[in-house]
Amino acid sequence: MSKYRVQNPATGEIVETFEAATDAQIDAAITAADDVYREWRERSVQERAGVIKRVAEIFGERKDELARIIAVEMGKTYEESLDEVQFATDIIEYYAVYGPGLITDYEIPSTVPGKAYVEHKSLGVLLGVMPWNFPYYQVARFAAPNLLLGNTILLKHADICARSALTMQEIFEQAGVPVGGYQNIFASHSQISTIIADKRVQGVSLTGSERAGAIIGAQAGTHLKKCVLELGGIDPMVVLDSDDVAAVAAEAWNFRVYNGGQVCNSNKRLIVMDDIYDEFVAELKKLAAGLKPGDQLNLGEGEYAPLSSRAAAETVNEQVQRAVAAGATIEAGGVLSEGPSAYYSPTVLTGVPRDSDSYREEIFGPVATVYRVSSDEEALELANDCDLGLGGSVFSTDEARAARVASRLEVGMAHVNTIAAEAAEIPFGGVKRSGYGREMGPLGIGEFANKRLYFVAA
Repeated sequence: MSKYRVQNPATGEIVETFEAATDAQIDAAITAADDVYREWRERSVQERAGVIKRVAEIFGERKDELARIIAVEMGKTYEESLDEVQFATDIIEYYAVYGPGLITDYEIPSTVPGKAYVEHKSLGVLLGVMPWNFPYYQVARFAAPNLLLGNTILLKHADICARSALTMQEIFEQAGVPVGGYQNIFASHSQISTIIADKRVQGVSLTGSERAGAIIGAQAGTHLKKCVLELGGIDPMVVLDSDDVAAVAAEAWNFRVYNGGQVCNSNKRLIVMDDIYDEFVAELKKLAAGLKPGDQLNLGEGEYAPLSSRAAAETVNEQVQRAVAAGATIEAGGVLSEGPSAYYSPTVLTGVPRDSDSYREEIFGPVATVYRVSSDEEALELANDCDLGLGGSVFSTDEARAARVASRLEVGMAHVNTIAAEAAEIPFGGVKRSGYGREMGPLGIGEFANKRLYFVAA
């Protein structure tokens, strides 16, 4: 079976296969990216912004086609696929409109006679290694700011997202990015290593697993290359109190099962105060009851979409079964489909022991894991007892109480009374083993910029 393929996870059918890149093609891609960089960086930022703006317009014009591609590739519902196309469009447009202002030179005070400025210059060729869970959004937040800066892009996408990967290159070129300025590459792991080692390549951004991040981070360090790593999370959602438990439980459930639960900053640990815990779990069980597998391109009421692949569904099932073996309870769901399809029924899991391996694992699927606590301090201690630190949220009718807990969360993104604030202008990234660096917003454009001192003596 070809590594790069489109395989409908609802059926297991392989729709399309693609040839992997040869070593010669990889070297040619690096050469082209480096050659184009010499020209692209010399264009005015306004001209580059105009090209990026056109990318956003084409995303909008082709939104239905783009949504259908990823729905088939990785099982996302058609509606959620449209949402993702829109979010990617918003991110690209944000950098087209606001990017030039974010990288404007500015003067800093200096005790040395003369004038000191900080400039934002491009670095060169960058490698992006992107995951399958949000095929367009992940690329948009890496490619748009860096192309605006004047960098050029080599993009290695997940092996199940080959069609969307090629379509994005087509759109960037259609919008006016010079051929070679944004290239999709069907690269192998060893070829990725070769790219990182190449002196013409100046940095690498990876969104993926801790394991992949450790490998890419080590390779980048060996070759003294800048890298940004976004490595997922087991984000806590702390519910201290509520005057409408059903509404908070519904918000928790909807976010947890969104995109099949395959979301880095999903609320993977629901930490609920003792006096509302039973009602909260009962509401989750109601929401999980009676759901049936459905067609992701035409999902009906009470139906759920497949996960990204049969292997992904089997992994989630195996993780849940191990948690049960350690003492956890499946309150609802927990059913793996038979045959080649990738369906796993949305699940409510309670009683995962704190001393079990399962407690430390990220479950990348539609599993709402609930913990009972009896004080704010216990909730905070549990929330921070985690090797990952992407995002987290605290809910309470007393905003000051929630803020006291949220201010002490060991995460890159802390929220009060919402699970995750997400928009083009809002930075995204984590701490601890969730990686380092930020994407989106004003911070995202600075990661692969040469923040150069420019000094003119008096």
